[in-house]
Amino acid sequence: MRAHARWPRRRPLRTRLALACTAAVAVVALGISAAAFSIVRYELEHQLDLHLTQQATLFQQQNRTLPPQVSYGECSYLAAPACTQIVPADPAKDPAQPYLLPVTAATRQVADRQRPGYFTDLTIAGHPARMLTTPMTTAPAGVHQAVQVAVRADTVQQGVRQAGELMVAVAAVGVLLAAALGYTVARTGLAPVARLTRTAERIADTRDAGLRIDLPPGRREDELTRLAGSFNTMLGELEQSVTAQRRLVADASHELRTPLTAIRTNAELLARGDRLTDAQRERAAAGLHRQLREVTGLVNDLIELARDEEPQPLLEEVRLAALVAHSVAAARDHWPAITFTLTDTAGERTIAGVPARLSRLFANLLDNAAKFSPPGGVVEVRLTAALELTVRDHGPGIAPEDLPHVFDRFYRASAARALPGSGLGLAMARQIARAHGATLTAENATGGGAAFRVAFAG
Repeated sequence: MRAHARWPRRRPLRTRLALACTAAVAVVALGISAAAFSIVRYELEHQLDLHLTQQATLFQQQNRTLPPQVSYGECSYLAAPACTQIVPADPAKDPAQPYLLPVTAATRQVADRQRPGYFTDLTIAGHPARMLTTPMTTAPAGVHQAVQVAVRADTVQQGVRQAGELMVAVAAVGVLLAAALGYTVARTGLAPVARLTRTAERIADTRDAGLRIDLPPGRREDELTRLAGSFNTMLGELEQSVTAQRRLVADASHELRTPLTAIRTNAELLARGDRLTDAQRERAAAGLHRQLREVTGLVNDLIELARDEEPQPLLEEVRLAALVAHSVAAARDHWPAITFTLTDTAGERTIAGVPARLSRLFANLLDNAAKFSPPGGVVEVRLTAALELTVRDHGPGIAPEDLPHVFDRFYRASAARALPGSGLGLAMARQIARAHGATLTAENATGGGAAFRVAFAG
């Protein structure tokens, strides 16, 4: 026996939606925090660079003709002024005193005007520092020197570190707040879906199609509320369908009980044929055949009623005038005591339909009209250019209390209970008409009798 594949267990939709909201807000919060941190770090470092540039400019303005030397060397203190030294382009002109700040080939290139000034991060006396190397623009002509200015960068690095910690804390709080709000929003927003799910599960457990989703009064209509309303509408249609099916089964069982009992009685009589006279045997056989025909007709009618729509492959273009004329001719043969008149102004107009089913629709209307017509009565059939078929008899008409129910299954008016039939003919006619996009109505005709109208879509 093949094992059925099972779907992997997934998180509830509420949890997934909350996680999605949290992830989206977290990405935004982290992005904003990272951008804010970058801006703060840039501003702090930019301010430090501006300070170094100002110190270098001020030094050059105050000292225009100094030889290479270390002018200020106290950079180990945070509050000390900037460390400054002058470096010549030619290493042979270096002073005997060692340089406090590092001198590289790039420094000589700046002094020789071969490259622009630049900033460097370094460590002085174990402390972080920032250094600017720039050309000595106030030196006499022919003298090529560079000025190096450095200051402690502890406060800047501390400010950057504090800003980073603050941004991390803000991002963490934002993520936690987003998780809480995401779960709340998901729980509130998906409440109709949760109610729909619970209702569907209760229906699956109890098979009670009468259950409905409770919609809060006064709530604004949104997609989820519309979904719940549509689900309630679907449940209403399902309940009506189930009720109709149960009623159909109950009515069919009731209608079949009498002929089946008669069939069983006649079959039992024929089983004891040696005790019956020839006349009794013939009567029992005739009754058995009659009841079998009734049961067969009833079962066929029930099968026809079980169809809701016409299969698309069977649809074809049907010329109504020819089909109505054929149905009237068949009715004349079946009801020789009734006069059928036909007025046709539809010409060659056609509709998409199933000829056999449309013939059954017309035959049911004609048989119903003939059944209620007096001997020698007239049934008037009229087909108009607007594709409206009217079948009118001159019988007793339809009682007002029976008019709303003439198309119900197994419904038989008090005046028709003595007549043959199962009460399915008009119900079947209405179903065939609906399946072809037409409407079938009944009314009492002026001057007596009943009139049935079938209006097809042109």
